[in-house]
Amino acid sequence: MNSIKIVITGSNGLLGQKLVNLFVSKNYMVFAFSRGDNRNSKTNGYTYYNVNITNSDKISTLLDTIVPHFIINAAAMTNVDICEQKPKECDAINVNAVATIIASCKKNNSHLLHISTDFIFDGKNPIYLETDKANPVNYYGLSKLKSENLITESSIDYCILRTILVYGIVDNANNGNIVSWVINSLKNKKEINVVTDQYRMPTLSDDLAEACLLAVQKKAIGIFHISSNELLNIYEIALQVAATFNLNKTLIKPIKTTQLNQAATRPPKTGFNISKAVRDLNFKSASFKERLQAYKKQVE
Repeated sequence: MNSIKIVITGSNGLLGQKLVNLFVSKNYMVFAFSRGDNRNSKTNGYTYYNVNITNSDKISTLLDTIVPHFIINAAAMTNVDICEQKPKECDAINVNAVATIIASCKKNNSHLLHISTDFIFDGKNPIYLETDKANPVNYYGLSKLKSENLITESSIDYCILRTILVYGIVDNANNGNIVSWVINSLKNKKEINVVTDQYRMPTLSDDLAEACLLAVQKKAIGIFHISSNELLNIYEIALQVAATFNLNKTLIKPIKTTQLNQAATRPPKTGFNISKAVRDLNFKSASFKERLQAYKKQVE
């Protein structure tokens, strides 16, 4: 057993379960924090705590007891429209909980890995470098930028991994991501409206988990961009999913963002330059099409 202790917050989520499974497989001492019953009960060899990330007293007490070498913060409110409508709830999870974790890192000399987002950018000038100026256009992006600033202005060892449009599959999670939505809709012969004027570089959850492992192994410090390497609009993404799974692409109808009437504004184009992660973390650069094949193998 590896004597390095890893705390993973948000362990019931898509990324959280991938992280638990990966770090357990590498024999780290894993402590998983999430709300409710453990959804990842098929994996053994780690300790699960039913705890709300916003309960600062309980989180602090647990972290003081464990004294982890690394904390990977994968807990977040990520529904962009709900964040817009409920900014206080959003801040409780995305900002205040991070402040609690930072205080614990200072006290226990823990290294923080924090998951952030492309939505800290306004989407006007891709492809984004880690050093480019943040300018969020919605409350979710603002909340994630606030948490980044708390971390970078602290004296702790930290690594911030920004990512884009995470997709993937685990046994018991809310698999409400772009790829599963397209697959499920088309399998059920449902027409879907997909925007042509928002551009992203989707990230397979396994790849993001692998980037976290690389960051831990290298004790990486700083900010890194993690995504696939090709900028596609959401409509193109949906067409690639249909092609990969041999589904009826004529059910995919192109529309403009203005037709959706969403509560929160979305940045139009948010691609990343991932060369720093490739160089410093040995992260593997790949296209969405390539990584869809890996996803397909897991689904079938």
